[in-house]
Amino acid sequence: MAVPEYVARIRKLVGHDLLWLPSVSAVVCNDAGELLLGQRADDGRWSVVSGIVEPGEQPAEALVREVFEETGVRVLPERVTSIVARPHTYPNGDQCQFLNIGFRCRLLDGVARVNDDESVAVGWFAPDRLPPLDEHGRITITHALAPATAASWFAPDSSALSRGART
Repeated sequence: MAVPEYVARIRKLVGHDLLWLPSVSAVVCNDAGELLLGQRADDGRWSVVSGIVEPGEQPAEALVREVFEETGVRVLPERVTSIVARPHTYPNGDQCQFLNIGFRCRLLDGVARVNDDESVAVGWFAPDRLPPLDEHGRITITHALAPATAASWFAPDSSALSRGART
């Protein structure tokens, strides 16, 4: 489902105005060290698999659900790697500010394939041979591949994703 039902109900009331939404992103690693990416159907950009946390859902549960819904693979979240607020405007004009929790995940099973209408392609990529990524994907991957002792967030004086993160 591209837009959760509860978000669609809110959009009927607020139109394209800014919504604050919880979200999760997965940096999924397979045994070969490759990363799972999806090419978004809405704008054609490659990125990490991401989605909205639905009411009553824990972030890690939402992550597992989103990865399976979008790619057909099952994952195990291993650790939180980043927490950032990121703005996004969809091609239809809907504005969001996502509070995004990035997770590093391990592949459990399944074959990566386009599994819903949110992606036009999915695939495994070596970290040194990634396709052009959106800024969110680049930042989330950078933090997920950092040492296991590091977690990252943007400094209180940061106003944009591209500014320095704290580790």
